[in-house]
Amino acid sequence: MDELVKQSLNKWPNVPHCYGWLALDARGAFRMRDEAAQAAHHPGDIIRHESLLAFIYRNYDCDSRGAWYFQNGPQRVFMELQATPWVWRLAADGAITSHTGRDATFLQCLLDETGRVYLNTDLGLGLVHSMDVHTVAQRIEAAQWTVQEVRAADLPARFAFVRSPQELWRLNQVTA
Repeated sequence: MDELVKQSLNKWPNVPHCYGWLALDARGAFRMRDEAAQAAHHPGDIIRHESLLAFIYRNYDCDSRGAWYFQNGPQRVFMELQATPWVWRLAADGAITSHTGRDATFLQCLLDETGRVYLNTDLGLGLVHSMDVHTVAQRIEAAQWTVQEVRAADLPARFAFVRSPQELWRLNQVTA
């Protein structure tokens, strides 16, 4: 986390969290979701500003509930996840890199009922980018990786992540 972000947390500890405004799509793009996009259940506009993306990448984390967020100064901006908290890119040699540029170590390969491929790594579970599924297939064919079948609906509970922190927040508001 950036030092300035840490300082702002100390200076303003009670800033309300933000829900619904940012999303991570299945190809690893962060998307801005204004009120109109949220109301229309639209994925939002892809964020392309390099400095803003670099800031998000450095300050991307999860809380104890498994809800992923971007720490924007004193405010947590929670992510709506289209699939998983990580999207993996694979090099030809099998090296794994996240959508935020972090390197990861392979633990397990998973395949869901729709044919989506996931990797469990030392950073956690992530969806393999659609352009890199062929690299996974090569590693499986070479008997370097084996595949475990899973149900997509079981992944959040099994790997401790929340796809919609906004829904979790709404449920807590209703029961409070």
